[in-house]
This record gives sequence, C-alpha cells and structure tokens, in this order.
Amino acid sequence: MIELIAHNLAPIMFVSMVLFLLLGYPIAFALAANGLLFYVIGVELTPYAAGQINLNWNLLLALPERLWGIMKNDLFLAIPFFTFMGIILEKSGMAEDLLDTIGQLFGPVRGGLSYAVVLVGALLAATTGVVAASVIAMGLISLPIMLRYGYDPRISTGAIAASGTLAQIMPPSLVLIVLADQLGRSVGDMYRGALYPALILTGVYLAYIALIAVIRPAAMPALPPEARRLGTGYMSLLVLLVLAGAAFLLTRMQLQAMGVSSPAVWATVLAVVGLMAIATIDRLLGLGLLSRLARTVIIVLIPPLGLVFLVLGTIFLGIATPTEGGAMGAVGALILAGIKGRLSYDVVNGALISTTRLAAFVMFILIGATVFSLTFYAINGQVWVKDLLVSLPGGQLGFLIVVSLLVFVLGFFLDFFEIAFVIVPLLVPAAVVLQVDMIWFGVLLAMVLQTSFLTPPVGFALFYLRSVAARRDYTDSVTGQQIRAIRTAEIYRGGVQFIVLQVIMIGVIIVFPQLVRVHTGPKIDVSDMRIEIPMGGSGESGGFGSLGGFGTPFGSTQEPAAGGLGGPPVFGDQPSEAAPDAAVDPAPPAGLNPLGGPPPGLSGPAN
Repeated sequence: MIELIAHNLAPIMFVSMVLFLLLGYPIAFALAANGLLFYVIGVELTPYAAGQINLNWNLLLALPERLWGIMKNDLFLAIPFFTFMGIILEKSGMAEDLLDTIGQLFGPVRGGLSYAVVLVGALLAATTGVVAASVIAMGLISLPIMLRYGYDPRISTGAIAASGTLAQIMPPSLVLIVLADQLGRSVGDMYRGALYPALILTGVYLAYIALIAVIRPAAMPALPPEARRLGTGYMSLLVLLVLAGAAFLLTRMQLQAMGVSSPAVWATVLAVVGLMAIATIDRLLGLGLLSRLARTVIIVLIPPLGLVFLVLGTIFLGIATPTEGGAMGAVGALILAGIKGRLSYDVVNGALISTTRLAAFVMFILIGATVFSLTFYAINGQVWVKDLLVSLPGGQLGFLIVVSLLVFVLGFFLDFFEIAFVIVPLLVPAAVVLQVDMIWFGVLLAMVLQTSFLTPPVGFALFYLRSVAARRDYTDSVTGQQIRAIRTAEIYRGGVQFIVLQVIMIGVIIVFPQLVRVHTGPKIDVSDMRIEIPMGGSGESGGFGSLGGFGTPFGSTQEPAAGGLGGPPVFGDQPSEAAPDAAVDPAPPAGLNPLGGPPPGLSGPAN
C-alpha cells in the first residue's frame, strides 16, 4: 500500500490541491500548505518510491533562494506600473471624455453609441490593461446614456461587457505579461503576437453591431438632433485627416530617403503632433479654422493614443523594455491627469493603495506556487501531467481543444493570475513535446480567458457590470422619463451573443496560427552549449537563480520564465534581450540538483 501511494503521489498531490481550493482557502496559502504537507510525506516515502521521488530535508534549503529569485525579477514591476496607469486614467475622466466624444462623432448613425463603447473599450484596454476598470467605467458612463435613448438593454450590456474584456487580449494586457513570463518568452513578442487577433476581434464586434443595426434598427436608434451637442462639422474633420494623411506620406518618403529607421512610425508621430498642434492653436486663439466637432475629436483622442504609442510603440521598436514602458505610461497618466486638473492627493493615494494590494496579491500567489513547485517537481509531477496531455487523441489539435476547455472552465472560478501561475506551467511540457509555438499558445490562452470572463453565470465582467447597473427603476435626469432597471438575465443574454463571436475567434486562431505574429528568434546550435553552475549562493550572480516557469530550452535567448510552478532554477546571470549572444556553457549537470531543480529523469522543455 505504501509503495502504491509513493508511485502515485503526484496525482494525489494535485487532487489535494483541488480539494483545498474547493474548501474555499485562498489559493496562495492553499498552494503553500499543500506543498509543505506533501514535502513531509514525500521525504518519508522516498525509500519506497524506487527512485520516483527524490526528496530530502536539504532540498528545502533552496526555498529562500527561489523566493528571492521572484522578488528580484524586474519583469513583475510592469504589473504595478500598468495597474497604476490604468487607475490614474480612470480617475482622470479620460473614459468619460472618450465615450462622450466618440458617441457624438457616431451620433447620427444607428448604433452609434454601441460603436463608441467598443472603440473606447479597445482604447481603454490599450491604455489600462485592466478589465474591471474598463467595464465599471463604461457601465457607469455609457449604460445610462444608451438606455436614455432607447437602446435594447441586452445589446447595451453585451457591448459594454464584451468591449471591457478586450483588456485581457489587447496589449499592454496584464494577462499577456504574466503569460509571457510563464511561457518563457519576451513580453514584446507576446504583445506583437496578440496585436492582430485583438484588432480583428474589435473589428468583429463592430461588424456584429452594424449587422444588428440593419436587422433590428429599433434596438439601436441614432441620437436625436437635440442630443448632438458638437454639431456636424464632419467635412472639416475629413479635410484635416486627408491633409494629415498626405503629410504622413511625404514625411515617410523623406525620412526613408534620409535612411532613418522605422520611417513610417516617425512619420505617424509627426503627422499626429501636427494635428494636435493645429487643433490646440485653433482652440486657444479662436481662429475658427476647424468645426467644434473636429477640434474636440482631435484634442480628446490624440492624448490617449499618444500614451498607447509611448507604452507599446517604444516596446515594439525596442527602445524600452515592458517594465520601462510601464513606468513611462504611469508618468504619462499622471501628466494627463494633471493637464485635466484632476491630479490630487486623494487620486494618487487611492491609486497607490489599489496598486499595492494587487502587487501583494500577485506576490503571495507566486510564493505559494514556489513552495508547491519545489515538491511537485521532486515527485515527477510535471511528467505525470505531460504524459496525460500528450496522450490525448488528436495530437496538437486535440491538446489545444482540451486545454482551451479546461482553462475556459477554470476561468469561472479562478482569477487569471491564479490560472497563469498554477495551471499554465503544468501545460508547457506537453506543448513543447507537441511543438506548439509558445507565442501562439499564449495568445490562445489569453483569448480563452477573455471568453470565460464573459460567460454566464460566473463571468467576472458580468459581475463588474451588475455591480454598477441600475437595480431599481429610476427617473432619467435629462429627459425625465422612467427607465426600467436592468435585470441580471438581460446582462447574461447580452453577453451570450458576444461569447459566440469570441468562440469563433478562438477557432480562427487555432486554424490560422499565422494571424499571430510569431517571433521565433535566432537559431541556436545546441551542440555548443553548456551550463555553468556557480558554487556559491550569494553575490550579484543571483546564487541559486530565479524561479522558472517550466523553463526554456537550455541556452535559449528568450527571457527565462520567472514564476509559476517552476522548472529548474535559472543559475547565475542569464542572457537577456539586450545581450542575445551571451555565452552559455554546454551539458546540464547530472543527478538531482540540490538547489531546487528537477530530479533525474524529469522531462520538460529543458531536455
């Protein structure tokens, strides 16, 4: 009996973790307690396991160094930076200004407010990366306006919830940052891979709204003339955009002739700056060159778009790392809030408190996952999971379908941080064996998580919207008419129609992986590699190294994964994106790594 338990300790440990979670314990403490409990059991069962378990009390000494590896991982600084940026932008009233202006821009069109919600949702996703902030802001601002002018509650709530979840897949999504870390790929590559699917999904939402506007025009009426405060003035805006387009083409040709790198990017920057300068001068001096609509659209839209370029453009161009881009975004958000006159002590203090809470939440989950992984690896847990997933029928396609369903269901109950740090590292070895590209895999997982956030009855986005939607009938302050309360069933029915679109998009990503801009990186000759292991555990080299995801292949130039259920620790200074040609020493060490790596025979990406 003891031998049977010893040979099946990995599945027993996994089931025990699930039971801990079902009992309602916080996942960080459930992981840590589960890891320590089975560590003690594993040490006692090691003599009966015939080499399948390799645990001893000395291995526990590696735990402090692995925790230190988490704390010194610069990549995780991007999470509080982007969170802080999103909260400051929310407090600055940017969402309100965007929704009002774009709603006025599309006012004469049927479904114009729905178009505005989707476009603003995409912009908020690209500037905040936080689902809760996007859904709550748009629910508070746009839902009363849509109901005021006769929009169907199901269309209204569905558009708000769906566009809010774009923050899961639209760079600089926090989901993509964490997934890049867990999959051992650079955040910049993950952002590039997710950009096209995110834009296509936004376009699909807009196309669906246009279709509903044709089929059911009464469900999405145009704004009445008295509600269009900015007037018409579309010709003025169109002329200005044509001039900006001509300036872009001429500037790009000139910069290209001068040999400037990325001429299209710099030409875009100059054209946009020119637009902003013209609109600002016209407003300050009262020249009357532009219509009120054109002037307002340019002044309101360009600052958040400039912030998107500041964050994503510098990352894509290789000017800044994700952490540096997040820091610039945080500073840019403070500047925008200051310009609007909404930067106060209370705003900054509230943003700092919320950011600190989220960062602490993430760190505690990582610590719990580290304790869990130390035991799980030593009992061949990842080998059991890998063999289980690789044996699924259908090969790579079957694996992707089953994993998508698994993550979709788990998304009902677990936050994406918990899924990314606990579940995703267990999937990586099987994905490597089946030759699934990690960027493609990460984008697919982000899209699935986004769908689960929108799915009744426990989708998080639906909960966020329910918390701000009217629960009782009320009298509209503008029109004086009686507005009926939003029922929970209407929110659910509104979400279902957009879930269908997202499921179709998931299928498209699986069938057409070329939509993801996969970055494979330089080819490496594995025969010339070796691993150097420092003898000491202190100093600048990092000692035992940081906690990995399931790790990257030895010598990979990709960023080492730094969290989750961990593969072998990363030893010493690792080659970074800034130094991809750094030397790595061949042949991994034999035998059990006393510093916390996997015991002999454990397979994974590093083998």
